[in-house]
Amino acid sequence: MAIRKKSSKNPPVLSHEFVLQNHADIVSCVAMLFLLGLMFEITAKVSIIFVTLQYNVTLPATEEQATESAFLYYYGIKDLATVFFYMLVAIIIHAIIQEYVLDKINRRMHFSKTKHSKFNESGQLSAFYLFSCIWGTFILVSENYISDPTILWRAYPHNLMTFQMKFFYISQLAYWFHAFPELYFQKTKKEDIPRQLVYIGLYLFHIAGAYLLNLNHLGLVLLVLHYFVEFLFHISRLFYFSDEKYQKGFSLWAVLFVLGRLLTLILSVLTVGFGLARAENQKLDFSTGNFNVLAVRIAVLASICITQAFMMWKFINFQLRRWREHSAFQAPAVKKKPPVTKGRSSRKGTENGVNGTVTSNGADSPRNRKEKSS
Repeated sequence: MAIRKKSSKNPPVLSHEFVLQNHADIVSCVAMLFLLGLMFEITAKVSIIFVTLQYNVTLPATEEQATESAFLYYYGIKDLATVFFYMLVAIIIHAIIQEYVLDKINRRMHFSKTKHSKFNESGQLSAFYLFSCIWGTFILVSENYISDPTILWRAYPHNLMTFQMKFFYISQLAYWFHAFPELYFQKTKKEDIPRQLVYIGLYLFHIAGAYLLNLNHLGLVLLVLHYFVEFLFHISRLFYFSDEKYQKGFSLWAVLFVLGRLLTLILSVLTVGFGLARAENQKLDFSTGNFNVLAVRIAVLASICITQAFMMWKFINFQLRRWREHSAFQAPAVKKKPPVTKGRSSRKGTENGVNGTVTSNGADSPRNRKEKSS
């Protein structure tokens, strides 16, 4: 009776791409369940809370808009369900971009592990920032924010939002909430997790703050401004990874980064410090969503100023580190000069080349000495 030997081979290890695809398939099935729930009357009442925007009101047509009524939205606790559903959608889109775009580029470029993770991060964020900038700019133009900046503080509280405005904020919250599970899906290094958690938390804190305090007009302008600067940085980093000669984008980003911080502070002080401070209604009222009181204004300005100062501190450290690395790379190696002697030897030194280095055309080369001795 033959005894079958145990195989000494190690069990197959699941690849990182397979793990990501497996998670994306599971999330896709969960999102599909919510969509299928809309087809049945029993589950439609629950599924509709996750899929569609809640808390809509219809304003009757006025003399200025006599043709159609206005459909506006306000926020409530049910928005958490909508954010959860679109967080699942963000995970699916993240996996699609990773598999069909970024992974194919990584295979061709053969990046190292460090560059591989940074390339994936910049690729995902640049796509999100570009989409958000275009979408946010469309809302700003359609609602005349650019032509009339007083909309930022006039008629506060801005507790009623258009469909595009509310869907924009729901999508923003969903994207940054999806970044938490992506830390696990992408197998982020332990030393990089604190940095990721800090900037994810800052995004969620400011976006949710603008949404809940009915400062959605100001938040939209500041987000578009910030996203444009961040998009320029990450697209410059993508070009830098493909060819390290492309560094002009970082110089342009450095200038726009400082201008972006300055404009953010100016718009915030102008809106919160002057516009809202001069408003007639300055009473705290949760029913109408009015948070225009001195304590809230100071808290909003303090959080914005502290965040901008933190970003400038990180920016200055980043620029100093790049400057030191660039200086160390560009600094020529210091060569020792030979001792200068009198007479014929010093003359030979100048004839043999620069700084005493021997050249093939020198007067005292080995070939010339051989010819003279013959």
